[in-house]
Amino acid sequence: MNTELIEALNVLEQEKNISKETLLEAIEQSLLQACKNHFGKADNVKVNINPETGDFSVFAEKTVVEQVEDPVLEISLTNAKMMDSKYELGDIVNVEIKSREFGRIATQNAKNVILQKIREEERKVLYNEYYEKEREVVTGIVQRYLGKNVSINLGKVDAILNENEQVKGETFRPTERIKVYVLEVKDAPKGPKILVSRTHPELVKRLFESEVTEVREGIVEIKSIAREAGSRTKIAVWSNDPDVDAVGACVGMNGARVNAVVAELGGEKIDIINWDENPALLIENALSPAKVISVMADPDEKTATVIVPDYQLSLAIGKEGQNARLAARLTGYKIDIKSETQAREAGDFDYYEEEDYEDYDEEYGQENYDEEPYAEESEQEQE
Repeated sequence: MNTELIEALNVLEQEKNISKETLLEAIEQSLLQACKNHFGKADNVKVNINPETGDFSVFAEKTVVEQVEDPVLEISLTNAKMMDSKYELGDIVNVEIKSREFGRIATQNAKNVILQKIREEERKVLYNEYYEKEREVVTGIVQRYLGKNVSINLGKVDAILNENEQVKGETFRPTERIKVYVLEVKDAPKGPKILVSRTHPELVKRLFESEVTEVREGIVEIKSIAREAGSRTKIAVWSNDPDVDAVGACVGMNGARVNAVVAELGGEKIDIINWDENPALLIENALSPAKVISVMADPDEKTATVIVPDYQLSLAIGKEGQNARLAARLTGYKIDIKSETQAREAGDFDYYEEEDYEDYDEEYGQENYDEEPYAEESEQEQE
């Protein structure tokens, strides 16, 4: 029994996660390559390997002929009968090949074949392992800066965080642990090439899945995400269980859940709003924290006109238009925001009864004006 070979194969299987069958196949190919290098051809060579004991045999199938013209493929009748008297012309004889007779070059080539197969399988195993993590969030350790890109160690391989996938103003220190979103895993000659991101909207979704049990289990769905990385994110959530508050579940007790995500994103603000099938209500929610008087939505054209109190116009639009921009991305509607005065001057306000607006003013008047983000309002509700 070739116990050393079996032990070596078991170690490689455990450490490199390469199956023993694949390694035995590599050994078989190496022996065939050695025969080809030694004899010039190996079409008639067969290799038998016992996977349990590690014992192997190499033999050549030779045709019995009267006069040998090619000793690699043929054997004389006389020599065949010396092996077994039953052989006749035209029979196939299995002639054992002693691998110890191979020359140094043939042996070295056989060794190279095995090593090459091991490297190929190792790359394949790594590729498959990380390909399964594509579109997922993983934790990595910052290695070093490569120009403006960052090398992130993911355990067995390094990933690249390109400059355009980094949050503006975010810096990292070597050995710092960060979470990244796996954008793409490519198969390359030197091993898998992995591209990761810190700016992708799906990063926020995956972080909520890890922090919020209801999201992970599908009770609460994240219907839409709009993100300006490093600054603000809006997410629209929906509960499949009437007894579960979608926004409250994502905010968590005393804001613990949303704060954990915010901390991982370096303080990026997160607004969590309720998803609604009614586009007008969805747009109203999306413009939070601004209060809305009315929404006129056109589902066919994907456009909407929103009317807000005069003192809420700047809040609805947001700094440099950010709130309106994120709301438009979140809902998929092109949103035109007008103040009450602008709407009246344009005649858009004629659609609404004066008493409706008075009801609104009583509920959302200047004294009730609150500039805090919706996520923080929900946090207070949870308390």
